[in-house]
Amino acid sequence: MILLVLATAVAATLVAATSPAQANEIAIVVNKTAITTYDIDRRVKLLRLQRTKGNLRQQAEEQLIEEAIKMTEARRLRAIVSDGQVNQSFARFAKSNKLTAKQMSQVLAQAGIGADHFKEFIRVQMSWPRVVNARFGSQGAMSTEELVSKMLERGGEKPSTTEYILQQIILVVPKNKRKAILNRRKKEANAMRGRFVSCDTTRQLARDLRDVSVVDLGRVMQPSLPPDWKPLIEKTEQGKTTSTRVTDRGVEFLAICSSKQVSDDLAAELVFRSEARQQSGGDSANSRKYLAELRKQARISRR
Repeated sequence: MILLVLATAVAATLVAATSPAQANEIAIVVNKTAITTYDIDRRVKLLRLQRTKGNLRQQAEEQLIEEAIKMTEARRLRAIVSDGQVNQSFARFAKSNKLTAKQMSQVLAQAGIGADHFKEFIRVQMSWPRVVNARFGSQGAMSTEELVSKMLERGGEKPSTTEYILQQIILVVPKNKRKAILNRRKKEANAMRGRFVSCDTTRQLARDLRDVSVVDLGRVMQPSLPPDWKPLIEKTEQGKTTSTRVTDRGVEFLAICSSKQVSDDLAAELVFRSEARQQSGGDSANSRKYLAELRKQARISRR
């Protein structure tokens, strides 16, 4: 999930230095799509922002190749989302991080990624499910309004789901100090949870500890909760905190600032898509199968 993966890192980039200009040469051609060294450099920085581990350049090249293949098929099927939809998604992501779209663009520019690169990343994430669903299901290219209309045709009102306003608290544990301080950080995290009153006072609590990051994650619907956090969030009451989890970043927990039942168009769409995935056994296997087939047919040339 983009939100949880990037939210902390986005805040960190506010003080990042502007990266120097990079040379721009064609590195890979996928079908008729050119991937430049500049594209690869920007994707490496996005992966770094996502705290991805391993050979980032190799992963960046692989991601861009797969995205080029996906977009070739999306163009063939006319399943590419519009600029307006991408901009709306970009604005929502910015808002969830307490930024305007303009400020978000500045943050990405400072990180050496650029808003245009991130928006194209969003476009692939939004378009590919349409392509998969166009082949394996009938819901792929439906708009939110069409999805809601279909639900109403089934004889029921718009389904509701839980909307959470979340806050993420991370007690950072550097890798080189993990063995030495992890247990202490767990105790500090649990003590902080015990003193928690509301999301308005979390940052004040954090001031008493070193290396604590507090990030407002904003509005997250129940069907969109990340699998590793979902069970903890669902059993936590409003105004309380989840139990802690040890992650690559350190010791983390989430605060449930508020939770309420909603039945707007976005909620209805998320519920419907979630039901469709469950009925079809999930689309990840179909997605992998489809991509593997397209990759065999693709013309990939490295320069």
